[in-house]
Amino acid sequence: MINLSVTKIAEIVQGEVIGDSNRIVNNVLTDSRIPVSGSRVIFVAINGQNHNGHEFIYELYEYRDIKVFLVEKDEVNYSHCPEASFVIVDDTLQALQKLAIYHRNRFAYPIIGITGSNGKTIVKEWLNQLLSDEYQIVRSPRSYNSQVGVPLSVLQMDDHFDLGIFEAGISKPGEMVKLQPIIDPSIGIFTNIGMPHQENFDDIDEKVNEKLKLFREVNTLIYCKDHAVIDTIARENTLLAENQLLTWGQNSEANIKVRSIKRLESKTEVHVQYKQQEFNLTIPFTDGASYENAMHCVATMLLLGYKAADIEERLKRLQPVAMRLELLEGINGCSLINDSYNSDLGSLAIAVDFLMQQKQHDKHVVILSDILESGYAPEQLYSKVAQMLEDKGVDLLIGIGPEISRYDYAFEIDVDFYTSTHEFLADLKRRELRDSAILIKGSRKFHFEQICSTLERKVHRTTLEINLNAISHNLNHYRSLLNPDVMIMAMVKAFSYGSGSFEIANLLQYHRVDYLGVAYTDEGVALREAGITLPIIVLNPSFGTYEVMIEFNLEPEIYNFAGLREFISVLNRVGVSSYGIHLKIDSGMHRLGFLPDQVDELLDIIKSTNSVRVESIFSHLAASDEPQHDEFTKQQIELFSSVYDKLSEGLGYKPVKHILNTGGIERFPEAQFDMVRLGIGLYGISPTQQDKLMPISTLRSKVIQVKYVQPGETIGYSRRGVVDKPTTVVTIPVGYADGLSRLLGNGNYRVMLNGKLVPTIGNISMDTTMLDATGVDVKEGDEVIVFGNEPTIADMAKAMGTIQYEVLTSISQRVKRVYFQE
Repeated sequence: MINLSVTKIAEIVQGEVIGDSNRIVNNVLTDSRIPVSGSRVIFVAINGQNHNGHEFIYELYEYRDIKVFLVEKDEVNYSHCPEASFVIVDDTLQALQKLAIYHRNRFAYPIIGITGSNGKTIVKEWLNQLLSDEYQIVRSPRSYNSQVGVPLSVLQMDDHFDLGIFEAGISKPGEMVKLQPIIDPSIGIFTNIGMPHQENFDDIDEKVNEKLKLFREVNTLIYCKDHAVIDTIARENTLLAENQLLTWGQNSEANIKVRSIKRLESKTEVHVQYKQQEFNLTIPFTDGASYENAMHCVATMLLLGYKAADIEERLKRLQPVAMRLELLEGINGCSLINDSYNSDLGSLAIAVDFLMQQKQHDKHVVILSDILESGYAPEQLYSKVAQMLEDKGVDLLIGIGPEISRYDYAFEIDVDFYTSTHEFLADLKRRELRDSAILIKGSRKFHFEQICSTLERKVHRTTLEINLNAISHNLNHYRSLLNPDVMIMAMVKAFSYGSGSFEIANLLQYHRVDYLGVAYTDEGVALREAGITLPIIVLNPSFGTYEVMIEFNLEPEIYNFAGLREFISVLNRVGVSSYGIHLKIDSGMHRLGFLPDQVDELLDIIKSTNSVRVESIFSHLAASDEPQHDEFTKQQIELFSSVYDKLSEGLGYKPVKHILNTGGIERFPEAQFDMVRLGIGLYGISPTQQDKLMPISTLRSKVIQVKYVQPGETIGYSRRGVVDKPTTVVTIPVGYADGLSRLLGNGNYRVMLNGKLVPTIGNISMDTTMLDATGVDVKEGDEVIVFGNEPTIADMAKAMGTIQYEVLTSISQRVKRVYFQE
């Protein structure tokens, strides 16, 4: 809570004030989509590469009662918000950072700053677990480590805390010098260095030097001396003296020497020497990354004066950090958001924001445990929780735990309280949660995974995981390729290329694409019923569905005279005029669309009625991703443009003009026109820019049986899998009915099992597939990656002799989709 007047904010950011300068501001908002409202909020309108926050000021003023705005010059018509206060600056991001610097300097307690290529968030969260008995800790929510995220994290600081832990990430030179005074750490942790975001740096040395700028005024910098590049550059850095470096590692010159590492089945044992003392540590994880992250925490605790025995005891209790929110299909028509591993105010706010994005349900429910790590007295803590849930529009809170139940009087929304998870589960049948979006958010000791397991719909042991962050990344990549003001139609036909329906549309609506494209009317109806309000174009409207389209405000693609006349007839019958339609022009693909020589007749029909209005005119490229056909593509674009000009002239107005699909966006920027249609690229597949995109899908399954088969035996239907040596055969519950083509059987494809690629053996069945897992340590219940990072969708498509589109769209809807957001 910043608690500053508009006058003081203007002074801090060196801005000019229009409107009431005496208003007091407590909270800062930079994302208009987050459901925060009230006159004590200041909205900072960030003018970014892909979004301009100034476009949403009137909406926030009119509908969310926000009255204070930090804006850039010449971006806003102030008369549209006559009761608002505006602080006007040249650059709102710089102003936000100045405000955070001012706020940081109001507090004298120590700050730990963390940077590196990987592990920042884990180290931050583990330090919170390890130190929270002695310290009231304020820390970055999840991975808020960007040029915007760091200021927002630091603006959480107040007098209730006595330690801060903030992480900082950068993607190009010049960024860390802006973050350093915002965090101004007294202790620094440099986790490691790697290739992420390397494309903007000349070499790894430049990136290390840039990250080291965070630590120019620290008392102590902690890092692993085994990372030679970090060690060399840190020791040569003129801003850091030798006594400011606290190093750990197996290097003989490290301050904290790791004498031995022993990895056992479920833990790692480490023997450590520090100063004149030797001691053993047990880390409850076996992977190398967890060992490294834990040792950064150990070094920090030693620096803070913790005794070895205390460190050893606490380290054993380290819990995994949930890095993502999972969206699951629940029973009784519910959607579940699983965040059942930790609970604090910062992560609760993020999780509730995600909950409120689920527009497919009218009712939004939070199941929340006692919050064990907050830095606030209980009464103040639950008053804050109550206000947050009310402000964000939550309908029902189910509180579980003795502490939250004690403060039931703080909540004005509908509430139910239980003293334990067991008590809630025993009462669950009575309350029958239905048709709701439900956030399950609990501290680990409450074992809310039991609640999630009870409420989750059990469909299939094979799941298709969809990374919503990756979809957002891919959308923003294509936005970065577009000229200003070019609109985006996102294609969500065919179950969003197999990835889901309203779940994907919700995300795209959240990111404010301009149109959604579906293939059939029933797809559009399903989206409307799930709360999607974006304009939706139906690309293959069927006769007999036009009344339904009008009822649900769906706009048809019109590609022939029969369809046009029928639609006009329906509009006249129901008494609707000026209804939006989209004209498809056949510029050479010869699939659907009006031919150029039909333009005159088309104009005659449209101009003879007031029933329709042409919202857009478009065409489709046949081979935009294939260079050998570039001349044909250019001819298509030229022909389409000439037809568009004739149509718009005849209509007397200019409808939206669009022709580019994903391949076209990448290769023909001159033809962006008014809008582009983003399809397969949104889902992580690109004809020419695959390295710029993130894969969104991982198909996971489980081993359901292990067999040891002797030579001479056969596997599967038609005895196609012939065993010529002692063989370990495992079965997984995914087959051709799930989308795993029979072409992939008999060793034609390999899946990932316990870190090794293993081939199929025998024919693929309808519901199961057998694998040759010889030489792999495997047991029932082990996870199998059918495709993801390795093997990839491209690998599967190649093995099938087809395109990646077919792989994505072939995954059966009986395979459970799990959506997650980190």
